[in-house]
Formats: sequence, C-alpha cells, structure tokens
Amino acid sequence: MTRYATPPLTSRLPKVGTTIFTVMSALATEHKAVNLGQGFPDFACDPALVDAVTAAMQAGHNQYPPMTGVPVLRQAVAAKIAALHGKHYDPDAEITITAGATQAIITAILAVVHPGDEVIVLEPCYDSYVPNIELAGGAVVRVPLTPGTFRPDFAKISAAITPKTRALVINTPHNPSATVWGQADMLALQDLLAPTNILLISDEVYEHMVFDNQPHESVARYPGLAARAFVVSSFGKTFHVTGWKVGTVAAPAPLMVEFRKVHQFNVFTVNTPVQHALAAYLGNPKPYMELPTFYQRKRDLFRAGLAKTKFRLLPSQGSYFQCVEISDVSDLNEADFCQWLTREVGVAAIPLSAFYGNGFDQRVVRFCFAKKDETLNAALARLQAL
Repeated sequence: MTRYATPPLTSRLPKVGTTIFTVMSALATEHKAVNLGQGFPDFACDPALVDAVTAAMQAGHNQYPPMTGVPVLRQAVAAKIAALHGKHYDPDAEITITAGATQAIITAILAVVHPGDEVIVLEPCYDSYVPNIELAGGAVVRVPLTPGTFRPDFAKISAAITPKTRALVINTPHNPSATVWGQADMLALQDLLAPTNILLISDEVYEHMVFDNQPHESVARYPGLAARAFVVSSFGKTFHVTGWKVGTVAAPAPLMVEFRKVHQFNVFTVNTPVQHALAAYLGNPKPYMELPTFYQRKRDLFRAGLAKTKFRLLPSQGSYFQCVEISDVSDLNEADFCQWLTREVGVAAIPLSAFYGNGFDQRVVRFCFAKKDETLNAALARLQAL
C-alpha cells in the first residue's frame, strides 16, 4: 500500500506562531474574563451605516468594483483629507481603497522593499510590520521608542539609517502606548529624511482618536513627508466596524503606481456595497469629527476607575488604549501577569513585551477601552478588588 506524505518545507516566517491577541482572547473566553485585550469595540456601529450597505446592495452594487476602489469613495476620501489636513490628493491617481489597514501596510512594503533593503521600525510596534518586511526579503532594523515616555528618539533613528535604508514605518496615534506625535516630532522627522531617499509608511488608523483638543498631526500636513509617504487609514477603526476590513492609502502618484501593481494581485478589489455605503456616510463629517469626544469620555471613565487601583497610569493621548505600570500590583513579568489577571481576576490585558522583538519587559500592560460603559465598569470592579 502506497503511503503518501506531505512534502517538507522551509517556513517563510519561522519565528511566527500564534499571536498574543489570539492567546489572550482564548484565555479570556475560557475563564469568562472581561476582554480588554484585543482592540475592537463591543458595541454596534451607527444603524444608518448598516442601512447604507443594505441600500447599496438593493441598488445592485454587488459585482466587482474598480481595482482602485469605487470613484465616489476615493473622491470622498480625498475631500476629507483636504478638509482636515490641507493636502490635495488626486482621487484617481493617489487614493486606493484597501481590504483594511493591515493589507495596506503589507502591500506598501511589498511594493517598495527589495531583498536586502533595510526598513526601520520603532518598537514597541504593531505585530504585522516585522513579518511584512521579512516576507518582502527586507532586513528589519529595530529602533526603540524612549522607555517610559514612548517618544521618538531622532538621534537613534538617525544612527540607524544606512545606505541600505529603504523605508521607515511610523504609527501615530500609537498602538500600543497611546502616545501621539506632535508638530515638533513631524518637523524633526521631515528634516531628518530631507537629504535621503527613504520612503515613509505612516500608520494613522487611530487618526480620529486624539484627545484633549489636540490635532492629529498627519504626515499629509507636511509636504516633505507627504512627498515620500504612504498614509494608511482605517474605516473599521473610525466607524466601529473592524470586521468590514476596509481601509485607504494615500500616496504620491509614482508611489501609488507601484502600490497598485501589488494590490491588484494580493487583493484585486474590496467589497463593493460597503464602499458605496461608506461613500454616502462620509457625506456627513459629524461621526468622525465627534469621535475624539466619544472616546475621550470612555478614556476618562476608565482612568477614573483605574485611579482607585494600585496601577500607575501612563498618559493616553490617543487611540483607544490605556497602558498601566504593574510594579505596585505584582512581581510577575508582563506576560505572566496578564495570564494571572485573566485567570484569577477575570480581566484580560496585553503585555507590552509582545510588541518588542526581544520581549523587552518594562512592567507595563495595555488595556482597550473601546467597550460599552457596562463592560468597562465590570472590569473596573474586578480590578479595584485587587
């Protein structure tokens, strides 16, 4: 009898296993814990947005759209960027609709990074950046944000630049630290990159979650940065529909030509009725203009509750995350503490060490407050009992 075996292979991502988000969410489910680990809302989106999808389906928008995205949505995105940041992108040549921000980021990297190119990432960072670079054959160059404050250290970034540096990935508002880059940071980055040919990938998915009346300093506001940048945004984050997986990329036409060459083969195009619905919904700026106030109220509710615990609160300037220092609560390392907190206290969090390549542990964990008030209050009651 012939025995058949699966041929052996060499992994393209030998260091990648199950993500910390999957592990902690499964642990939260097993122990019936309040899941403040993974970053997604547990409340519904605006019913009007769902109605707009239904209307688009009923209107017959159910076949392939253009590869670059439906024109009316690209036009709405270009108009929004111009109104908010004063940068005019050509909706036909410089805006592409993507299957979420994660797809946008890997597409940008695959479009411009060649084997042997170096790409700088600032740690701690979102977990897709490094595997994306490795899949492109690039070399990852890790530069730490300043421990404790998570501010960019431009001297260290400058020291990491070599003739092989092809791109730099930045993220503001920042996941996981909830810090926000200001005007001075952007001007410093613009000056640093001016004499180079380094490209910029700017992950701005939390753009509408900047608090305390501060503006979002998009790369699009700075001509010297916009000229070399892919600017990535997310409808899922902005409109509480993370499962729809629709995002956007804005970039100068020469960069977008290369981006679309990859996009057409790794996704081709994106859900048609959802695109039409989003275009109609963007006609009213109120939902995204009011989002900072919406999330700041949740942040303040959560921080007020945490202030009654032994956690030391770090600033939360933007995004829907809150980091806390755990030294006065436990002697465990971050990862073990998050497992203990989920099993014994019934609240799931994420260790910041998971966002570092070397597992750097600074006794800090991350909570997500994109939850119903009753969810946050239930978690706070458990945390305050520590």
